[in-house]
Amino acid sequence: MASAPLIHARCGYSPRFSSSSNRRNGGGGALGSSPSSSSSSSCCSSSYLAFSSGAYNSWRNQGLRAHAMTSQGNFASSSRGVASAEKKPDHLLVLVHGILASPSDWTYVEAELRKRLGRSFLIYASSCNTYTKTFTGIDGAGKRLADEVMQVVQKTDSLKKISFLAHSLGGLFARYAISVLYRPNDIPNSPLVNSKAAHSLRRGKIAGLEPINFVTLATPHLGVRGKKQLPFLLGVPLLEKLAAPIAPIVVGRTGSQLFLTDGKPEKPPLLLRMASDCEDGNFVSALGSFRSRILYANVSYDHMVGWRTSSIRRETEIFKPPRRSLVGYRHVVDVEYCPPVSSDGPHFPPEAAKAKEAAQSKPNQENTLEYHEIVEDEMIRGLQQLGWKKVDVSFHSAPWPFFAHNNIHVKNEWLHNAGAGVVAHVADTLKQQESSTLIASL
Repeated sequence: MASAPLIHARCGYSPRFSSSSNRRNGGGGALGSSPSSSSSSSCCSSSYLAFSSGAYNSWRNQGLRAHAMTSQGNFASSSRGVASAEKKPDHLLVLVHGILASPSDWTYVEAELRKRLGRSFLIYASSCNTYTKTFTGIDGAGKRLADEVMQVVQKTDSLKKISFLAHSLGGLFARYAISVLYRPNDIPNSPLVNSKAAHSLRRGKIAGLEPINFVTLATPHLGVRGKKQLPFLLGVPLLEKLAAPIAPIVVGRTGSQLFLTDGKPEKPPLLLRMASDCEDGNFVSALGSFRSRILYANVSYDHMVGWRTSSIRRETEIFKPPRRSLVGYRHVVDVEYCPPVSSDGPHFPPEAAKAKEAAQSKPNQENTLEYHEIVEDEMIRGLQQLGWKKVDVSFHSAPWPFFAHNNIHVKNEWLHNAGAGVVAHVADTLKQQESSTLIASL
């Protein structure tokens, strides 16, 4: 295996944001010190005292020892109280499963994350969009997820930070949900606020918490329309042509949204709107509020989600991936930082509306290709306004490589355990970011 650290960057860029941490205790001294007790004694030289000085001194010494023991007991009790307070989790990590799935898909991941991340994380596997509920549309599932997250936050008053880890379609649910939960910060327009602090404040909050990591595993960020974006169709034009009109019948509104055929011809499809800030939600601002955005993508053998759509790349940006894994992270073959690309965001030009109408009413290879090329490029332009870390995964040497879509998050510990190295990489990345956040807050 190749000798490489956890973070190996081709672009050599990592977007960094400054932050401030609001501590509930109001300062470091509250945890590092305990109140000291003082004792005082007064002596009266009264003739009626019947105690000899020896007896008096003996009892006095006993009283001082008892007082010292009480003080030590109070200090120990106070220390236990502080330790107990420190054990309360302050970082909510929301796990979001994919299509036709349930929270049980995260059994292995949840156990590994608890072991590696410690008690500061509250790991919560979402359960509001199980099985066929994933067919009701990305927007509907996203709103349910947002409601569920708010309920968790309201029940746990120790939370200060939030992260998301989502698999497959769950990544799109999470992207919609964070736009619902996002609230921008109002910052004063004053020269006293330096640019570094202002940039940190401008990031906003998710569910009232500081957004830290947004991580997706094999998520179709660009939909599944286009050449080999839905790999089990084998790139056969006839099958890809038939899949678009059949998808809504099989998987409901979610299918039309994934194939970019939802809505009226003159209205941009949902996934294109989700690559911008629009009347439906501040999708890009919500994503931009996170300190880190990470895409894990299968370079091959994923029968459900293609490499380009899960890594937000154009056809011309695809390269031949390394075949050797990073040391300590089996099947993780490459990590690339991609800086934000300045643009005025995605558009839906008149030719796109015409192409969409043609793709809806008279689907053929020419109409489908034209429409998809226009919309895909606009989606990429919108999402590339943000910096991303892209982690490429290859199961070519695994015993069951064709299980790549489920291997990447170890859906079943015995059947899909080839992805254990990927899960370890995810855990260490989250832990590293957590350490960076703590250092930045000092």
